[in-house]
Amino acid sequence: MASTDPSAPALRRLWNYAAGYRKRIVLASIYSFLNKAVDLAPPFLIGMAVDVVANGSDSFLGSLGIEDPKAQIVVIAVATFVIWGLESLFEYLLGVEWRNLAQAIQHDLRVETYANVQELDVAYFEDRSTGDLMAVLNDDVNQLERFLDIGANEVIQVLTTVVLIGIAFFAIAPSVAWLAFLPIPVILWGSFKFQRRIEPRYALVREEAAAINAQLANNLGGISTIKAFNAEAREVDRVDAASRQYQEANRKAIKLSSAFTPLIRIAILIGFTATLVWGGFLAIEGELNIGLYSVMVFLTQRLLWPLTRLGQTVDLYQRAMASTNRILDVLDTKPTIVDGPDPFDGTTTSGRLEFDAVGFAYTPGYPVLEDVDLLIEPAKTTAFVGSTGSGKTTLVKLILRFYDVDEGSVQLDGIDIRSMPQADLRQAMALVSQDVFLFHGTVQENIAYGKPSAGTDEIVEAAKQAEAHEFIIGLPNGYQTIVGERGQKLSGGQRQRLSLARALLTDSPILILDEATSAVDNETEAAIQRSLARVSHNRTMVVIAHRLSTIRHADRIYVVDDGRVLEYGTHEELIDHAGIYRSLWDVQTGAAVPYS
Repeated sequence: MASTDPSAPALRRLWNYAAGYRKRIVLASIYSFLNKAVDLAPPFLIGMAVDVVANGSDSFLGSLGIEDPKAQIVVIAVATFVIWGLESLFEYLLGVEWRNLAQAIQHDLRVETYANVQELDVAYFEDRSTGDLMAVLNDDVNQLERFLDIGANEVIQVLTTVVLIGIAFFAIAPSVAWLAFLPIPVILWGSFKFQRRIEPRYALVREEAAAINAQLANNLGGISTIKAFNAEAREVDRVDAASRQYQEANRKAIKLSSAFTPLIRIAILIGFTATLVWGGFLAIEGELNIGLYSVMVFLTQRLLWPLTRLGQTVDLYQRAMASTNRILDVLDTKPTIVDGPDPFDGTTTSGRLEFDAVGFAYTPGYPVLEDVDLLIEPAKTTAFVGSTGSGKTTLVKLILRFYDVDEGSVQLDGIDIRSMPQADLRQAMALVSQDVFLFHGTVQENIAYGKPSAGTDEIVEAAKQAEAHEFIIGLPNGYQTIVGERGQKLSGGQRQRLSLARALLTDSPILILDEATSAVDNETEAAIQRSLARVSHNRTMVVIAHRLSTIRHADRIYVVDDGRVLEYGTHEELIDHAGIYRSLWDVQTGAAVPYS
């Protein structure tokens, strides 16, 4: 689908996006036109019937050679059947085409927007709530679908009505036609003015809808914390406040939109009454055929009465366009971290990583890493320790290229990782983080997430390596046990071991553990250490840890403090050095008062 200009009107952006559907849009529009065209025919048939009754063989049909009035009535009856049949056919076709078109565009928008969201930088998600994105991908997409399903056909049929009846009126009685069309400029002026005033109100409605969605998603995700701190009443108040803001935004929009239709009705009443009176006078005076007068009366109603729904259609349109802008704004957002041009085989890498004079800041002017030089040797275990906020996890994010360095470079096998595709880079790595995320599904599905093609034997072997097999077979359904959303049915240690099994199954050359044992008990930590000892001989291991006991056997330990590497060496070398590491070790073992 085509990209769009963010500064363009929403309808134009949607038209540009739907370039691949334009033939179907035109076909659906033709069905809408034909349906309304034949729908306008019955008033003419009624007029002809009145003409036959009033004038007999001198009627319009009589002038065509059908002299018998009864035959004329039969002809009108047959034409009525044909026209109503065609109207039903076109109504069926337009319904099928517009609804399927709405579903197809809705599907493409949702999937493509979600796919684009997945390509965006990690920083994008840190600045935007999950609930807000959910509102875009679900509520806003559905709002657009409702307009395509209903509103587009309404707009086309109103335009068709105005054009065809206008042609008929000026052909039948030009002296009366202008009266019927007198309210239309007023209606159009009112509609455009209404549109300009209602547009910002519906934009606010969509923003408030996103806000309440974000609040609900946040609360449902933290329901255990809410219960633990007896915060239920407080959170109900917060949801109540967000809902009231949404209600107030809707109230302001409803107040304006509800006034539109009654005002339009007054304008319509003036046009209809003027046509009824003036046309009647002409018919009484013999200047207008009685049959044509009846046609004009019916057509005036058919012309003006649908305009009473114009307010609802414009209302639906404005809601849809507000949603369209929100959807396409997300769809058109481009990642700042882009793939490099040089393919890289992540499965055969040696696993040698190097930081060369790296500087990085999440916010300009507030550096997190400064002039970092370090080497992670292949097939060895390299650990990073330091106080909270020292920059350890940032190192992992740069290795995975969740962010790009501001200065220097990160290299894999001597190649700047910015020069390779992100998928190739991450194929070389498997991550086990402190905050384990398990998907709602079975234990087996979660272990196989990084390698969906894995067989049962491979999955079981990975679980055994992670010392997870024993607890898994003790679950109610073993490997087919549902873990619940985010793995909530499992303990923290069990989730951590499943996460490790998931990483081991990928058989990636580089295994990264970011605080993987900080929140587990001693038994789980010992199990994870045994697992790592078995698999570390042929992998590059990158370990970030608060517990120094986890990394005491690492081949090299880097001590990071305030964004800089201040010490490095083996455990024994750093203990002998009596610096920051020794101080941390003594604190954790209770051996002595920390060094200053």
